[in-house]
Amino acid sequence: MTSSESLVDNSVSGALAAIARTLQAEPDVETTLAAIVKAAVDQVTGAEYAGISLVDRRQRIRTVAPTDQLVVTLDEVQYRTGQGPCIDAIAEHEVYRTGDLTTEARWPAFTPAAAETGVRSMLCYRLFVSETTLGALNLSSRGLDAFSDQTQREGGVFASHAAIALVGAQTEANLHTALEHRDAIGTAKGILMHRHGIGPAEAFRLLVEASQAANLKLHAVAAWLVDHHREV
Repeated sequence: MTSSESLVDNSVSGALAAIARTLQAEPDVETTLAAIVKAAVDQVTGAEYAGISLVDRRQRIRTVAPTDQLVVTLDEVQYRTGQGPCIDAIAEHEVYRTGDLTTEARWPAFTPAAAETGVRSMLCYRLFVSETTLGALNLSSRGLDAFSDQTQREGGVFASHAAIALVGAQTEANLHTALEHRDAIGTAKGILMHRHGIGPAEAFRLLVEASQAANLKLHAVAAWLVDHHREV
């Protein structure tokens, strides 16, 4: 690595350290994702647009926090055709870069429609922590050959930080949701115990039976009872 490349890497690392501290303060997953893509456009040389393709528990992919509607259009073509750099980044666990979509031959069903948007360069990274794939960070530009080897290295460091921030936000959101569910169930049990003069085990059994009868999750039944207990 040359001294100039080292200076750039150090600059990017310093910027990412500041970004990471900012991301830790974001209140939810959606806000964290929006901060990630904005920082990507601000910090990765050549990036004009950014978005995240998020993989859910059923292995479905959806676009979140796009910086422009153009990002959504590109992603929808990839999802529909099953081809494109984002799809391959997730499936093959590699970084995919292209400098001219009009001459790109790797994704014949994707590139003609993608080129119609005016985008020429794309750079897509798998977002992962350990062996868990979270999705992909997708950068794009209308410029030809907008992303260099150096840019790819910068983006790789950024994608690593983004994945850590994302999984942290998801973990915190899941914990917050679990606590909310626990509180709702506890409150619903209290309502049933007071109304029917029963113990906590019997109250919980009634909630489980209602959940099964209504084909709803236990926390949903509990939340409904808490909201409507004065009406029933």
